[in-house]
Amino acid sequence: MVHALSLWLLAAAFLGAGIVNAIGAAGTRDDFVKWGYPRWWGILTGALEISTAALFALPAARIAGIALGTAITAAAILTVLRHRDYRHLPPLGVFVGLIAVVVVSA
Repeated sequence: MVHALSLWLLAAAFLGAGIVNAIGAAGTRDDFVKWGYPRWWGILTGALEISTAALFALPAARIAGIALGTAITAAAILTVLRHRDYRHLPPLGVFVGLIAVVVVSA
């Protein structure tokens, strides 16, 4: 039960983050540029996050989804730490926590 609930919460979180990044509001685009990425980087990130959510929905692809989601989250954490933009750490901590619960409860 915990595994299924945390898996679907994680899928919803990646889907939501993916939509926000893919839509690319001005503030989101500005953050990517501030971190040294091109303006279109949010669209790529959003597509990867939406793909991660889709992989969670397919039982045969969940391990790939966890791997991709972990890589995306790790890259985001490294970017935020490198640029000392700590206000983005709390949401990333939620992703780390949900990933940990999914992996441990499997």
